[in-house]
Amino acid sequence: MKRIMPPTYFMFLLALSVLLHFFFPLVRFSYFPYNYIGILLIIFGIFLNLKADSMFTKSRTTVKPYLIPSSFHVSGPFKISRHPMYLGMFLILFGAALIMGFLTAFVLSFVFVALMEILFIPQEEKNMEKAFGKKYLEYKKRVRCWI
Repeated sequence: MKRIMPPTYFMFLLALSVLLHFFFPLVRFSYFPYNYIGILLIIFGIFLNLKADSMFTKSRTTVKPYLIPSSFHVSGPFKISRHPMYLGMFLILFGAALIMGFLTAFVLSFVFVALMEILFIPQEEKNMEKAFGKKYLEYKKRVRCWI
């Protein structure tokens, strides 16, 4: 059975945000020039994803959240978040919401957080604890889940 992966949820929610922005805009919450802060968030979100992904690639560990990884990282973006790829995707969604300026996209960015918290993070953290034990538990004490 194929599993729906986090990037699929991300792309779906991003597309839905754009569609709802044009067809069902709710309350406006960001205005010029403040909505352009969204561009910076999108850039930072892309950077987090690319950096974390390159670290996974270099260490040849899995990015699939349901598999047990062969290594774990504590440097780079993993210094600020245990899940920098999810954080990056959230920042892209939130940045897009700021640019669009309407509540619908803003709410959907937090739907992404809820989905990750419910569907992926518990299993990932369980797998990390299983694979790395005390070392990972100490890391969890030092580094927050998101930021």
